[in-house]
Amino acid sequence: MNYRALVLFDIDGTLVRRAGPHHREALAQGVRRVTGMDTTTDGIPVQGMLDPVILTVMMKAAGARAAEIRAALPEIQCAAERYYLRVCPALHGKHCPGVLPVLERLRRRGVLLGLVTGNLTRIAWRKLERAGLRAYFRFGAFGEMAPTRDALARLAVRHARAQGWIARGTPISLIGDAPQDIQAARANRLRAISVKTGITPSEELERLAPDVLLRNLHDLRLRMVM
Repeated sequence: MNYRALVLFDIDGTLVRRAGPHHREALAQGVRRVTGMDTTTDGIPVQGMLDPVILTVMMKAAGARAAEIRAALPEIQCAAERYYLRVCPALHGKHCPGVLPVLERLRRRGVLLGLVTGNLTRIAWRKLERAGLRAYFRFGAFGEMAPTRDALARLAVRHARAQGWIARGTPISLIGDAPQDIQAARANRLRAISVKTGITPSEELERLAPDVLLRNLHDLRLRMVM
């Protein structure tokens, strides 16, 4: 099936916000359970970062060597995911403004919805499941799949094309709340749509001049992604 357009969404600050400390706790618990090290995300500018990068910075700050981190990271990621699956709370009240109406409208109009997120795979899907949004998304590119958000967006587009879901000329947009989302869209020649629902100051998003800058997803119109 060929969809009319592809829209790729970030999660945190774009679809869901104020989801609680459980994600950060899961990363710290993953490190502790595998290595015994006490680490923290305090002082790390996690917005827009991929979970494996956050874990690497946490462990470096605690004194781990690069080789130790590389060796332990796959097991740490699995441990973090397992922890999050157990503790993630209900998130139905944590949607960013306009999320449900927009997802419904896009789906009805034949738009393919996917994810490009720094979250680890099982953390991402659990977060959306607990927010009641899981069913809207067919696929995604997740934090452990590539070293940068640019590369994640590229993976998502390639996957959609390989599955025959979109053609070469199908319009593709990436919607996010962080500067990294704009960069990832530009690096892959996608339409960059920014929302002011995250923690990035509006002035910074304006300076980066995305193709579309929205107050929130209530303001998204079909013509912007077609």
